[in-house]
Amino acid sequence: MKLFFQCLFSPRLYKIYRDGSSDTMYQPLRLEKLADKVITSAHTMMNIAIYTSPFICMYIYKRGFSVIEENKYALVRFFGGIGCLLALSYVIRGLGRFYNQKYVDFVKALKSPMTDKGSYLEGIRKYDFEFYAWPTTFIMPPKSSPPLLQKNPFTNCANSDRPLYQRLPIQVLAFIATHAFGLRLIYPGSLGVISNLFWNPLFQGRTQLVEQFNGQRTKLKTADGNTIDTMFVDHRNQSTKGKYLVVCCEGNSGFYEIGIMATPMKAGYSALGWNHPGFAGSTGLPYPSQEQNAIDAVMQYAINELNFQPENVVMFGWSIGGYSATWAAINYPVKALVLDATFDDLLPLAQNVMPSSWSLLVKEVVRSYVNLNIVEMLKKYTGPVHLVRRTEDEVICLIPGVTSTNRGNYLVMSLIEHRHPFEDSENEAAWKKALHSHVENLEAKRPFVDSGDLTIYDIRAMTLISKYMSDYQSTHCVPLPAEHFESVMNFINTSKYNNQAKL
Repeated sequence: MKLFFQCLFSPRLYKIYRDGSSDTMYQPLRLEKLADKVITSAHTMMNIAIYTSPFICMYIYKRGFSVIEENKYALVRFFGGIGCLLALSYVIRGLGRFYNQKYVDFVKALKSPMTDKGSYLEGIRKYDFEFYAWPTTFIMPPKSSPPLLQKNPFTNCANSDRPLYQRLPIQVLAFIATHAFGLRLIYPGSLGVISNLFWNPLFQGRTQLVEQFNGQRTKLKTADGNTIDTMFVDHRNQSTKGKYLVVCCEGNSGFYEIGIMATPMKAGYSALGWNHPGFAGSTGLPYPSQEQNAIDAVMQYAINELNFQPENVVMFGWSIGGYSATWAAINYPVKALVLDATFDDLLPLAQNVMPSSWSLLVKEVVRSYVNLNIVEMLKKYTGPVHLVRRTEDEVICLIPGVTSTNRGNYLVMSLIEHRHPFEDSENEAAWKKALHSHVENLEAKRPFVDSGDLTIYDIRAMTLISKYMSDYQSTHCVPLPAEHFESVMNFINTSKYNNQAKL
């Protein structure tokens, strides 16, 4: 009887790894399959009802609340029938699972006591199932949050120069816009519909990571209570480069299953991928504070559970993932920071795609709630860093495909000006002009510049730009080849990043 009740309320099983071909999924018995369709359909209808509830309430309001009174018995019969059908479906599904030996083996593995964490995880990692039921095996100490009455969403103000009668409405609108749709526009991967659309690719990517690369899936709990879905591929026994761990931080619609993990893995490095809060199996929402807590948990897991020293960890951030990667780099003594197709600051990009009449509202949203100012954080990092610029980038260029408007240019210029300050104030303007001029040029064109026309400022600018940035001819979302990543790592290993080249 205990086993039956466990089958009744246990999670959906998607796949038993290495049980058949890679595209073979778990095959439920007919009873389980039929009942599961009913339960899934009911869940979908409930979600539709929740999303359309404002329109339903509006309809009831216009018709008058008497419409509920007139149809109360019909409504009771309807919802009562739905409830009975759901209860019967759960029982039938439980019976189907109870008589399926493969599912019973899965339940026994999941419900077994965790006396030996290593053996327990080895047992459940044979299965792919609903992630909410995955046991949390790495927990960060919780952080105390301020009392509810002390939380003031209007503490920050990006338009403090405006009079109060202008400031206050903008702050209220920014709060509503951020929580209603703004954050999800910045991080589309946090939308449930995106996760559902990508379900099959995510499932196939996870299967490949586990079956071909012996990936180890783990659930982490952050200091703010979110749970983070991670995947670790260990190459320490397969390659000399495997002693280095590359922590991969995905873009705003990126998932570790189909993201940038493949690049360092193919180059022979160990890799650790994770999904942003609110993405796929991870809980929460990708606000900057939750992003920081998430990457902090990932780093602590890498150090304390996977036994990598921070100086053997490389942070690899793609696009908006550069924020999390840079935060980790300034808080841990990592080996290096590699930023691919990353921007300097979210605000110029956000203002570029929104109507100009919304500029004050956009500024308030970004600066008060989603202040992804990577360039200011990068100035606090003193270790090796390299930027990869996409020459045909259509996302972080203010004019799609025009390299001179790529926000990565501003990131590398700010980095160079901060790390290599020009001490001759009389010629500082000439130096900055040379830096701006050469950073806009493609890397492939720099060797063909007439050396006879070059000043000492041009030579200095070209040398420093080549040190911190390389080009890759592609659009924003094309995966970075392992060969390019390897060339970046070789350059980092052979370069001296601590020198402050001054004239």
